[in-house]
Amino acid sequence: MRSGATGGLRWVHVRHEEVAAFAAGAEAQLTGRVTMCAGSAGPGHLHLINGLYDAQRSRAPVFALASTIPRAEVGGSYFQETDPDILFADCSVYNATCSTHEQVPRIFEMAFQYAVSQQGVAVVSMAGDVAEQDTGLRALVAHRFPVEAPAVAPSDQDVDAVAELIDRHQKITLFCGAGVRNAHAEVVALAERIKAPVGYTLRGKECIEADNPYAVGLTGLIGFGGCPTALDDADLLLLVGTDFPYRQFIPAGKTIVQIDSRPEHLGRRARLDYGIAGDAALTLRALIERVTEKSEDSHLQAALKLHEQARRKLDIYVRHSGGQSPVHPEFVAATLDRLASDDAIFIPDTGMATVWACRYLQMTAGRRLIGSFNHGSMANAMPQAIGAQLAYPGRQVVAMCGDGGLTMLLGDLSTITTYELPIKLIVFDNSLLDMVHWEMLAEGFEPFETDLHNPDFAKIADAYGILGIGADRHDDVPAAIQRALAHSGPALVSIRTAGLAAGLPQYPTWAQTKGFAEATAKLVWHGHADQVVDLVKQNIRNIGQLPGI
Repeated sequence: MRSGATGGLRWVHVRHEEVAAFAAGAEAQLTGRVTMCAGSAGPGHLHLINGLYDAQRSRAPVFALASTIPRAEVGGSYFQETDPDILFADCSVYNATCSTHEQVPRIFEMAFQYAVSQQGVAVVSMAGDVAEQDTGLRALVAHRFPVEAPAVAPSDQDVDAVAELIDRHQKITLFCGAGVRNAHAEVVALAERIKAPVGYTLRGKECIEADNPYAVGLTGLIGFGGCPTALDDADLLLLVGTDFPYRQFIPAGKTIVQIDSRPEHLGRRARLDYGIAGDAALTLRALIERVTEKSEDSHLQAALKLHEQARRKLDIYVRHSGGQSPVHPEFVAATLDRLASDDAIFIPDTGMATVWACRYLQMTAGRRLIGSFNHGSMANAMPQAIGAQLAYPGRQVVAMCGDGGLTMLLGDLSTITTYELPIKLIVFDNSLLDMVHWEMLAEGFEPFETDLHNPDFAKIADAYGILGIGADRHDDVPAAIQRALAHSGPALVSIRTAGLAAGLPQYPTWAQTKGFAEATAKLVWHGHADQVVDLVKQNIRNIGQLPGI
């Protein structure tokens, strides 16, 4: 991994290679710099693959070095033999094997250039007997130019055409993704000029939510707020810097304009009336100069009002938890949001931890929110927190861990203590694979094998040399989180949370409603009425949002 202090390399020994790849990907996402990871022959580099897929799909510049068996043994089913060229082909922008030591300098340079310019994973495979030779790497002279992707400027013709479309439509909604990272001011300025609500993807949340009076939340399965209605009620949808994959949440029958710096993304999620290949900031600046300012703001005000109503509904578990035990996970996330620093880096595990982060963490200009949002891998939070804390040793790094995710790679708690990383681990201990549980209910199935038998995570943390704190009741949560955040070293807070807290779509489909009703009926029929009663008890304050009940 790259050391920010020296600009050189620092070797970090992790316990599982998947952790190395996740950590490298997180550091690369946060810093924009190439970060390295390595795996030994066979099983070693195979363990890298999941984290590399995540980095590739997050467009994180990662250099992965895969050791291989001796060249003379290739093709003979040798011990730990694999074929890296095939293995890494689908999760990389560059994938090459150094067959001779003379190739090494050129291949390494090309790998770095691909990783940076194409924002992805570059994999170099090399046998140990090649590495033992003089590869010439130490004699390489650094390039004297920055390797950065150029900003794509839109054509005047395209901007004029889109400006004309905007002027012809009254009800416009912006839907933004991670591609607006450097265009926050431009998004807000255009929204103000054309009186448009601004929805965003999960990866776009950290880029666009802060200091944005026109923000109306997310759409999709874990979305919230006024965004779904703002999309449905619009005459024109302006998709900016997003490759949002869930086509069913982009309403049909609208005039749709898409702006993206990658032309291959244009139109692959929705039928477009116009697509512009261009950098978000450059394109929006040009549009702001050309579009006519609108005065009618009923569409914007309706979306903002609906968003505020939705936020109040989401806060019901925060305002009325009382002495609840187990604790509502919503209250945990909201308390974390209130107590964490304004430049904290939040990393939720895939699953319900991401739902709570999406709905309850409020972004500021200095906060970051990353996760396995495109690849959707379990066990990402703790490993990615390692990379984040190494990149920013002075910042607050908070991993929002699911109990299932944390136990998958639990051994790398020792990496946190080895390098004295002051990571804060907030564990949602509900003894349940809860998102899988909810998905089964929504599909009409009785939940099967979703229960977990967990250890005492606070005691495990203590055994590793990490401050372990347990919290079983609502009233214990603020002090527990505050103590962890104030601790100078690593800390883990294990909170016993309700396992059946509703994290369903804000606007469930008829199929989901029907499936939920069928699943609860099956539970009763098969003698599990107690589970239905528990479900109702956990969600009684918000029962109107549960489909089928």
